[in-house]
Order: sequence, then C-alpha cells, then structure tokens
Amino acid sequence: MGIKKFTLLHSNDMHGDFFAEAQGAPGNLIGGLSLLSGYIRRVRREEENVIFVIAGDMVQGSMIDSEFKGISTIEIMNYLAPDVVSLGNHELDYGLPHLLFLEKMANFPIVNANMYIKKYNRRLMRPHLVLEVDGYSILFIGILTETVLQSLKRDASIATFISLTEAASEVGRICNAYKDLNIDLTVLLTHIGFESDKELARLLDPAWGIDLIIGGHTHTILDQPASVNNVLITQAGVGTDQVGRFDLMVDDVTNQIVEWKWQLIPITNQLAEPDADLQKFIDSFKEVVDRKYNVMLCRFAQPLTHPHREQETAMGNLFADIFAETQRIDVILLGSGSLRANTLGPLVTLGELYRVFAYDDALNRFTLTGAQLKKIFAHIMRPENRNSEGECFQVNRGVRAAYNNATRTLETLMVNNAPVQDDHTYTLGLQGFHVKNAEQNIGLTNAELEAHAGSHVATTSLRDVLEEYLRAHQNLNSQVEGRLEYK
Repeated sequence: MGIKKFTLLHSNDMHGDFFAEAQGAPGNLIGGLSLLSGYIRRVRREEENVIFVIAGDMVQGSMIDSEFKGISTIEIMNYLAPDVVSLGNHELDYGLPHLLFLEKMANFPIVNANMYIKKYNRRLMRPHLVLEVDGYSILFIGILTETVLQSLKRDASIATFISLTEAASEVGRICNAYKDLNIDLTVLLTHIGFESDKELARLLDPAWGIDLIIGGHTHTILDQPASVNNVLITQAGVGTDQVGRFDLMVDDVTNQIVEWKWQLIPITNQLAEPDADLQKFIDSFKEVVDRKYNVMLCRFAQPLTHPHREQETAMGNLFADIFAETQRIDVILLGSGSLRANTLGPLVTLGELYRVFAYDDALNRFTLTGAQLKKIFAHIMRPENRNSEGECFQVNRGVRAAYNNATRTLETLMVNNAPVQDDHTYTLGLQGFHVKNAEQNIGLTNAELEAHAGSHVATTSLRDVLEEYLRAHQNLNSQVEGRLEYK
C-alpha cells in the first residue's frame, strides 16, 4: 500500500470543561465541547483517515460532572464519539465499582494495560486496542503508574505496576505479542505526566516500535512535541480550549512515520460551527444543576486567586485558615490540588464553591512532635516536590516555614507564631486522601502519624465546613503573606 496520511486529534484532562467562554473581541468564543465537536466533524469531512483520542481525566472539575458522578460526562462523550480513550487518575474518584459502571456506559473503548486484580493477577480493563483504518493497523496501549493512582490505595484488591520500568515491560509484552499482526503505528495513551512520559520513552526498546506517546496529567502546553529515544511525546494542555493535531505520513512497509506535522489548535467559533445538538444535550444537564446550586453563600471583599498549585495563594490561605479555626488545629496541610479553579468571588454561590472545592473529603487530626513536623515540612518543601507532579500544600495563619534551596534544608519552622520545639507536641490536620498516601505525600508513615495519640476524624466533610462558614461570614479577605518561604 505504500505511504498513507492519518490525522490524529488528541485531548487530555478535559475535566468537564463543557462550555465555551468569551475571549477577546465581543462575540469571540473559545473552548467548550460544542465547538470542539464542530471542529472534529469538520476535520472528518476534510480528511480521509481521522482518529480522535483522549488521554485520561474526562471527569471531575465541573458541577455537572460532580452532580451526576461522571454519568453525564460519559453520556456527553458518547455523543463526541472518541475512537479510543485511556484512563486518568480522576476516572477513579467516584470509586472502583462506579468506574466499572461508567465503562459499561461508554460507547467507546477505554484502555489500560497496567491496572490489575492482585489476587488473580488479571488486568482490570481492556489493555489495548487495534484500530483498522483504511487497511492500516494502529495499536493503542493505555498506561498509568502508581505515582498518579494514589486513590487506588483505598482499594487493597487493585494495584498497578508500580514503576515506570515495570510499565515499560508491560508495553513491551503487548508489542511483542502483536508483531505478527503487522502493526503499522503504535501509540501509547498515558496519564503519568510529561516528565514521566520522557522517562518512560527512554526505557522503551526501539524494537517494540513505539511511535507516539500522547499523555496527560500535568496539563502541559507545548510548542512542539518532545522526541526521546525516537518517540514523539506530546500533550494538549487542559480543558477544551485547544486540541492537539498530528498529521502523519505512515509507511506500511517499514511501519514507521516518515513525515509528521503537529499543531496545538485553539478551538474558537472562528474555526468551526458549534454542534447545536450537542450543546442542547449539555444544556439539559446544566438546567438541573443550576436549579439546585445557584444559591448565594457570601460576598468576598475581593476575588481570591489560586493561580499556581506550587505556591502559596490567597484562596488557599483562606480555606486553610477556616479549617484551622473551626477545627482548632495547629497546622493544616491543605492539598493545593483540592482547589480546582484559579479564582473565586467576589460573589460566591453554592455552585461556585462546589466547582472550586470539587473533591470533598474528611479531615483527620493527629498529634505530632515538633521534630516530626520539621520532617514533614522538609519533605513537602524540597525542590523536586514543587513541580506539576509533586504534592504541594497550603498552610494556615500562624505557620511560617523557610526552606533553603541551595543547602536543601528547612531553616525555620514556626507554629502559632513561635519556633517549633522538637519535644513539644502539635496538632496536624490532613485530608483523608493524604492520610491514605502519607509516606509519599508528607514523608511520614501511617504508623509514625499514629504513634503519639492515634488519629481523630475532625470532620467527615470539609465542604460542609466551608459552606457553613461562608454562609455566616461576609466580606472575607485573604492575601499571600509569605507563609512558605523559599530562599
């Protein structure tokens, strides 16, 4: 057959970004599934061999998704009709049984090669898919690793291959099994983060014939794909404001890409006509949510922002302060990833609160020594944790910590505006998610957390705490104060 052209469109980390937003001149819109669907339909009309894939995290991040626990998202994605999708970590947010229910709802294949049932050593999901497109065979393999699947630790019967090395071996096992099918193009759909994608590419044997890694999780925006070990690696940011597009020339004799062009395409109303039927379908979910959640809670003195998860933010400070005050805890470590929007206020509705604090969780109280607290802050403030793949935290008023990047040491730590003493005890508040993954997230084992006075569930719902506090307090304000300092 010789050389044939394929157009591969890809999204990742869509997170329930269903609606277009105004941008620039009046009437200009960007993003939203209606415009994305319109662009995909346009490309399918213009090109012969078009494939649309999603590299994980379709769910979470919107009120519609949260209210219907992902069911609405899968129904909407059925309308969008991707050719193949891989799992992201947030597909498990509603629990493993619910994920299996969502998979049965999907009219599209969902692939993951390295989640398995421990007792029987059987894969949980469909590991791969071979698409036959115009006489060519294209192999898709889905990959996750333990780094991004911390929520699975809530279910002891499920595991992933822990390391990238083991994940690479699993890829090799599948590729070796399918060589006789004369695979023309091999694509890994990963959700492990851009830096981990590059590390994974280095571990792949060129004989396995991996051509592309289309990834997610770190919301990375690229000018052009990276190339590692002759594997092209890319992502398409976050949400639906853009879509990645590969135009590939594939030789079926050598089973190689002989020519390629990649673009990150902004999804605007100048690019494509909106899909009116899909918009009507999405609006039917929105009407239900609006009726329930369009209720005023409070007004802030000014909008509060959370622009970077690796830094102290005004929104993060307010939330941490509320938890510390209401639960009477010395130190609150609030996961920065718990805050799912960049701004909140000045008018705050119940729906806006749920949009920002999408992942409700319990708060656990522990009693620790000052020495243990210092160990925690030295762990969470180290440079390698302050990136798009690390677990970063917001802290409450009265906590001050200074870290020296050059010497890689914690220089000072103050609680309640006094230096922390190694032999004194302090209370620490942790979300349930971080308790389940304590050693990785804060550098202490669960046994060390429990050693002094065990643990106590301060509240089963942090979102309830926020809702009640905001209803009772108007004109709240918060600013960045230098609670976590890096020298």
